[in-house]
Amino acid sequence: MKLLFLFFLLISTSAFAHLGKLSGTVQDPVTRLPLVGVTVQLTELGRATHTNELGQYYFDKLITGSYHLTLSHVGFATQTVVVSIHDDQTTTVSTLLTSTPLELSEVVVSSARAHDQQLISSLDIKVRPITNSQEILRLVPGLFIGQHAGGGKAEQIFLRGFDLDHGTDIRLTVDGMPVNMVSHAHGQGYADLHFVIPELVEGVDFKKGPYRTDKGNLATAGWVDFRTRTALDKSFVKLETGQYNTYRAVAGIDLLGEKGRNNNQSAYLASEYSYTNSYFDNPQHFRRLNVVGKYHGHVGTNTNLTLTGSTFYSQWNHSGQIPDRAVAAGLTDFFGSIDPTEGGETSRTNLNAQLVTVTPRNRVMKHQLFYSNYNFELYSNFTFFKEDTLNGDQIRQKEERNLFGYTGSYATQTTVGRSTWTTTVGVQYRQDITHGTELSHTKDRVITLERKNYGNINEINAAAYADELVQLSERVTINAGVRVDYFRSQYEDLLAQPLTKQHATAAIVSPKLNLYYTASPRLQLYLNTGKGFHSNDARVVVPQGGKEILPAAYGSDLGLIVKPSPKLLINAAAWYLWLAQEFVFVGDENVVEPSGRSRRYGLDLSARYQLTHHLYADLDVNTATPRAIGVEAGKSYLPLAPTFTSTGGLSLRTETGFSGSLRYRYIADRPANEDNSIVAKGYFVNDLQANYSRKAYTLGLSVQNLFNVRWKETQFATESRLRGEAAPITEICFTPGTPFFARLSLTYSF
Repeated sequence: MKLLFLFFLLISTSAFAHLGKLSGTVQDPVTRLPLVGVTVQLTELGRATHTNELGQYYFDKLITGSYHLTLSHVGFATQTVVVSIHDDQTTTVSTLLTSTPLELSEVVVSSARAHDQQLISSLDIKVRPITNSQEILRLVPGLFIGQHAGGGKAEQIFLRGFDLDHGTDIRLTVDGMPVNMVSHAHGQGYADLHFVIPELVEGVDFKKGPYRTDKGNLATAGWVDFRTRTALDKSFVKLETGQYNTYRAVAGIDLLGEKGRNNNQSAYLASEYSYTNSYFDNPQHFRRLNVVGKYHGHVGTNTNLTLTGSTFYSQWNHSGQIPDRAVAAGLTDFFGSIDPTEGGETSRTNLNAQLVTVTPRNRVMKHQLFYSNYNFELYSNFTFFKEDTLNGDQIRQKEERNLFGYTGSYATQTTVGRSTWTTTVGVQYRQDITHGTELSHTKDRVITLERKNYGNINEINAAAYADELVQLSERVTINAGVRVDYFRSQYEDLLAQPLTKQHATAAIVSPKLNLYYTASPRLQLYLNTGKGFHSNDARVVVPQGGKEILPAAYGSDLGLIVKPSPKLLINAAAWYLWLAQEFVFVGDENVVEPSGRSRRYGLDLSARYQLTHHLYADLDVNTATPRAIGVEAGKSYLPLAPTFTSTGGLSLRTETGFSGSLRYRYIADRPANEDNSIVAKGYFVNDLQANYSRKAYTLGLSVQNLFNVRWKETQFATESRLRGEAAPITEICFTPGTPFFARLSLTYSF
């Protein structure tokens, strides 16, 4: 038996010893940068893979002969290359894909990228014009936003039956750098994306639900990562002007040009300045300045380094929220104000370094270091004269913060028979240190009447994770992983006598399991399951000794991606999410208080259809049933949580230079309080974008609220008292949505 075993072992070893290998790279034809995520398929064998962070791919154990190699990527023409494989040799192929107008017929539902393919977002970023930073968030299907502080404050976010406030249950990053601020002066998870220049956004990656091991705190409803351009195709200058004294200037300068591309380097400097008085009766005097610099280059044969630095400053006045009764009684106009002295200013300076190495054995190592210096000061008045009938209830929320951290991962890929095993392990570290986190009672933004909360926060989140992605066959893919998070929250109360400094610690384990069945290049079924969490504010958990510092969330998605015809792509999912703890907004105190458990379930539907060679249609429909668990019957509604939303539109791109889109946004009426006795009214709004481009310039027209409907962008059931009222009244207080708002732009490229 031993001799027989050795005989077979010798035969199998000699058979594999003379097999050939194929190694290739794929690049963008203009920037010469590597293209990540290109689907690469050996047609004769049915084997497929995708390019890594350096645009590389690899096949081994290939029998001598000729093969057809097919490369496809959204926004690029599918290309087929004939390659010859020889025994004991590695065939090397280098390919430049050609940019082309998007053809939905060429989009393939791939098993090779089943867990992280972003078909919907890749399509949208190619055909929809992005006109402002708000539009960036709206690229996520089903995500709605609301601005209620003059444009300078972070948007209120709604997704999957959540009123996410400003980011409590959604994890936002830019080039992997965190945007959310934990234990923020205004609210947990506060995420201000206004430091992103929209013209520099290259892609949007997202996933709804807590299903990724590398996404930790706040990724319960989902996560979104915005990828900015690594290089500019051309230098450009863009000028905008619009109604309400609106002006904007943007410029991006390619610093290295063709010489840099030839040496695998790129660098650019970009800046943005915005000013507007906006459509409110009281001028907003909104000002924002952004400056961004980015460098990308090879520091070794298989190592890329990307360095990004940016700084951002914004200052504004805002009209705040106004109660329905004030408008009905003629005390103020629909676009008026009760306290016209509200406003604020904020700034953020970022440094981000990313190092990616791919070893000769196709091991991928990633390192990232990031740092942010952040300042925030906001004046608001939600209750008017409820607490102080003489001076009013204006409050100041303020903080200074230093945020720094590291993320690292190591990934290996092994082929066993016809299956591919990708193992990833990673570590993450983040520390937030704030000085003077404050809540004070103020008057006219200049007089401090009383400090209600004042202290320093030091919060650490360290995590480790392991993830296994197994492509068992051409059809079946399994992903399983687990992450462990450790938190240490410290709060120093500067108002206490004597000064007190306390801390609390906690840890949580989050397993994930995801299954994918790709029946064909036109149909994929999937089941996502996982546990996630959001951390609670240090000022809440530290006094309680760490109680409920990391409430868990359990979710599942059962869905499909299907192409019933070459020009139609549909993504549909039924989902469920259970949370160990919910947050309820208390308007009279301007705080978010923890309450009990909650559950949500619903349906998501996204469809993309290519009507003609140049015209694309998109539709997103999202339903949700959000309820609190274990409360009195009839009082289980979650305030402001959306129950039905829909967005859609038509997008046009032609070779003659014309492009644009006509879009709609709809959100249905929803409960504004726990018993649904107060209702936040829905709205239906249309937006228009039209562009005409020639070789060196582009003319653009942007119109928000095309049909000039009157709508309420944000609404709260708030107990408030106007001057002279005998007692407080609870009703809807709102911020009006933009009326018809037109802007013209001119972009010159060189």
